[in-house]
Amino acid sequence: METVKVLGKGQIVIPAAIRKKYRIEPGMALQIFEYGNVIFLSPPSEDPVQSAMGCLSGQPSLSAELLEDRKKDSKQ
Repeated sequence: METVKVLGKGQIVIPAAIRKKYRIEPGMALQIFEYGNVIFLSPPSEDPVQSAMGCLSGQPSLSAELLEDRKKDSKQ
């Protein structure tokens, strides 16, 4: 894990090893998003839906919990 400092204008420097690994070039756009307390930087993908598949855990299933609650409510 690498540690970076935030500069005065909110900028960070991506370490050279990571830039090389992901072929991040000067002027390249990166996507930034957050999930919980985690901030992600991601090079844009040609197929963002395919790239995002599997990034969120499947458990717990909120839809299954909601359906169970609705079944209980309908019985009352």
